Amino acid sequence: MAKKKVQYYGTGRRKSSVARVYLTPGKGEILVNERPVDEYMPYATLVMDLKQPLELTNTLTSFDINVTVKGGGYTGQAGAIRLGIARALLEAGDYRQTLKNAGMLTRDSRAKERYKYGLKKARRAPQFSKR
Repeated sequence: MAKKKVQYYGTGRRKSSVARVYLTPGKGEILVNERPVDEYMPYATLVMDLKQPLELTNTLTSFDINVTVKGGGYTGQAGAIRLGIARALLEAGDYRQTLKNAGMLTRDSRAKERYKYGLKKARRAPQFSKR
């Protein structure tokens, strides 16, 4: 009889990025779209940002993380991964209070405002000319 593989799942969204995060007990490897996180993310600050929920719960070396992320840029993707990791940790253990106090379970709803006709951008009006 095959041993059932333990896996925890969390979905994260930020701007136009969507991340599917899978946590499995392991030694702390993070793969983003089948590449190591340090290779995938161009800035160390983004890697630090997405590891925050793991550092808060002292589980940096407890889980292997496999992430599939689509849409948006690196910043949005890092934010989506962070939320996905936090939600997956809720399934994995009793970390709700720690994560909630640090604001890791709140989705950042800020997104680019839509363009309006008659304007150059969402709010930028054309330059006023008296004559």
